[in-house]
Amino acid sequence: MKVILLERVEGRGALGDVVTVKDGYARNFLLPRAKALRANAANLKAFEGQRADIEARNAKAKATAGQSGEKLDGTSYIMIRQAGESGQLYGSVAGRDVADAVNAEGGVRVDRSMVALDKPIKTLGLHEIKVRLHAEVTVTVTLNIARSQDEAERQARGENVINSQFEEDRLADEEAQADLLEGGAGSIEGDYVRD
Repeated sequence: MKVILLERVEGRGALGDVVTVKDGYARNFLLPRAKALRANAANLKAFEGQRADIEARNAKAKATAGQSGEKLDGTSYIMIRQAGESGQLYGSVAGRDVADAVNAEGGVRVDRSMVALDKPIKTLGLHEIKVRLHAEVTVTVTLNIARSQDEAERQARGENVINSQFEEDRLADEEAQADLLEGGAGSIEGDYVRD
């Protein structure tokens, strides 16, 4: 199906381009979201008549997104989640969770469809996530996923909490073994009388 793009669509074209896309993509995504019009004579004529207005609206939306992006770019958000000893989350963090975390801080309103997350996050740590505020404005936010506030602060300083936890456990085990060897593991101090 041939469509006229009403805004820049990644991988397809810029505003005003007439492109050929698959029917399902046009019917289910581009047309319902007002990102394109069917390319027929009437729509081409109407688009050319309204092109200046559409470009002005797009420029205004881009400027607004750019201002919001300046506030949002490089910000960090903490999410407290339950996880196992190896750092695997019980569950996962999806785009909706990221949008909720950003919106809870206030300032910039982010919809879950704006969060560019290829697959859900399933591990503790610092994760860089792209947020697409406009077709031409993308910013990066950092998500700090931890089991506690203290752990989140340690991760923010650059510490790998999973490795340090294993290291602490290893040192505690070595100390316990040394204590056993010092005490003469299996021997009892004192006088023994044989019958």
